[in-house]
Amino acid sequence: MAQGMMMSPVQRLLAFTICFAALLGLFDTPSRADAVCKEPETGSKEAPMVSPPTLNVVTGAGRLQFYSAPKPGCSMKGIFVIPRDELIVYARTGDGWSSVMYMNPRTTDSVSGWVRSERLKQTGTVAPKQ
Repeated sequence: MAQGMMMSPVQRLLAFTICFAALLGLFDTPSRADAVCKEPETGSKEAPMVSPPTLNVVTGAGRLQFYSAPKPGCSMKGIFVIPRDELIVYARTGDGWSSVMYMNPRTTDSVSGWVRSERLKQTGTVAPKQ
């Protein structure tokens, strides 16, 4: 080490502590991300159920991103719907999120997740025919 670059014992301890904390943070990231993206229970106080579920159409322009939980950092990469797609809404949060299901009309594949409510327009309800 070049002269003048020597660390005092206190500086070494501080550097070790910072590095150790950074390593713990890296190893802890997935569990922290899981906790951040934990979906609220449908029907709970945080996500009251919509009863009966409603049929909605996507409005506005561009893609409407799906999220695994009603939080901006929880996007589901590559999962989105476009204007005029129809979604079934099962629950809504007080801060503008809807728990939805989309079924592709061609493939009948479905996906469930959360979207921003302001891009949805209710067109009907989903209930058994009488």
